Amino acid sequence: IPRRAGVEDLLTLLSSPVIQKSLSVTGVKECYHISCVTPDRVWVSDEDNLILTDTATGKQLHSVEHSLDSVTGIHTVNCEGELIYIDKEYNIIKLCNDMKTTTTLIKHKDTAWKPLSVYCSPSSGDLLVGMYRVDTFKFTGKVMRYDNTGKHKQTIPHNDNTPHDLYKIPWFITENNNGNVLVSDWHSRVVVVMSREGVHRFSYTGPHPSGSRHFMPLGICTDVMSHILVSDWNAATVQMLDRDGQFLSYVLTRQTTGMDFTPHSLSYDVHTHAVWVGSWDSNTMYVCRYINRHLHLNGKYNCVLSIRVIS
Repeated sequence: IPRRAGVEDLLTLLSSPVIQKSLSVTGVKECYHISCVTPDRVWVSDEDNLILTDTATGKQLHSVEHSLDSVTGIHTVNCEGELIYIDKEYNIIKLCNDMKTTTTLIKHKDTAWKPLSVYCSPSSGDLLVGMYRVDTFKFTGKVMRYDNTGKHKQTIPHNDNTPHDLYKIPWFITENNNGNVLVSDWHSRVVVVMSREGVHRFSYTGPHPSGSRHFMPLGICTDVMSHILVSDWNAATVQMLDRDGQFLSYVLTRQTTGMDFTPHSLSYDVHTHAVWVGSWDSNTMYVCRYINRHLHLNGKYNCVLSIRVIS
């Protein structure tokens, strides 16, 4: 479901984000990456497994064999709710909703480059693939854009005017409503944001004063209001930025939640406007609500009623 800026006036930020629920996921040891299908179903992966879980019970509904062994963003979901993932041969595979039919969207041919993260744009259906290569212990990263059939459309950075060492290992990748491409590079301890055209917009290195603490970004997502959410492994927080990279607030900290866990993966639920947070330390996922939803009811007299939804 595409996220449109036109509904921004229906949403406001809660003064204090709240944990709505927690869920232990059967079939994984940690929640290294999450792809939300619906509020009732999410794909979750650890270093060895990729499973579809029922969020009411935490029980496993389906598992995928042969997915890439990684702690990074190896899977995503398209607008039809189909899973797209990186397999152990670094091919990018689509699993249809029948849970049987698979299609190889992108065959891995250039062995010098390895895909590590993938994201499906809800607005265009394009696939964004974060890739890296190693040359004499030097890491170099890039982002490849493909259409929904796997045809190459763009390479980011795209020209010699943009530095090609902006990121080294694209651990997680996502897109914002304005078309910006966001890469979370744990290796370089930076979030790098490029324009739709592939030009560097800004880099975010954390909210801490210089030298006070090392920023270690992991999971990243954006919401309907174009906020950027990123988890910081070192500080055990989820941080919120505006679309231009200015720090706004902490969505989650250990102090505010009272829970001893390290956030790793993030997935924004377009249906409920909540964020799923996966733990580095365990197989527990959390649903965090930080956006207040409103219903606007237009009657025959063009009156507008705003109602806070509690559930």
